[in-house]
Amino acid sequence: MASRGGPRAAGTDGSDFQHRERVASHYQMSVALKSEIKKLIYTHVGIWLLLLAQMSVGHLKLLSHDQVAMPYQWEYPYLLSILPSLLGLLSFPRNNISYLVLSMISTGLFSVAPLIYGAMEMFPMAQQLYRHGKAYRFIFGFSAVSVMYLVVVVAAQVHGWQLYYSKKLLDSWFISTQEKKKK
Repeated sequence: MASRGGPRAAGTDGSDFQHRERVASHYQMSVALKSEIKKLIYTHVGIWLLLLAQMSVGHLKLLSHDQVAMPYQWEYPYLLSILPSLLGLLSFPRNNISYLVLSMISTGLFSVAPLIYGAMEMFPMAQQLYRHGKAYRFIFGFSAVSVMYLVVVVAAQVHGWQLYYSKKLLDSWFISTQEKKKK
């Protein structure tokens, strides 16, 4: 078209190459979704570490049970929820579809299912707290059932968005796979 310092070709201003420099939309979407999922995974790791700390303090009796209550039953299987997050992170470098699918399935089993069980397990104690105003377990002066319901609500949103974005990412990966097969 034109040399570096010389005259331009007739009929062009030199900007007619930009249409070839656009990145395909599914690649742009893949990068954006990976970023969002990483943020959610890091948030999940933060929640997971808080639960691990609460469970460790409760079992090792580092503080009295008046300060930090013993963990609820749903918290034990929820500790396995770190595995789906690791699988999700492992799927990113090479767009590994099988790791992402395993991450999504295991998120349902190890993350969402314990949260549902936890909501059901704590429901009678929450009813007692809100009907009669009596709480028997505490975490640093707050009702343990209230604190743990807050954790369940936040974690359910994190895992729900993580599954949603993972599904969209999986779809974008399938689009790029189909385009590669066409060539």
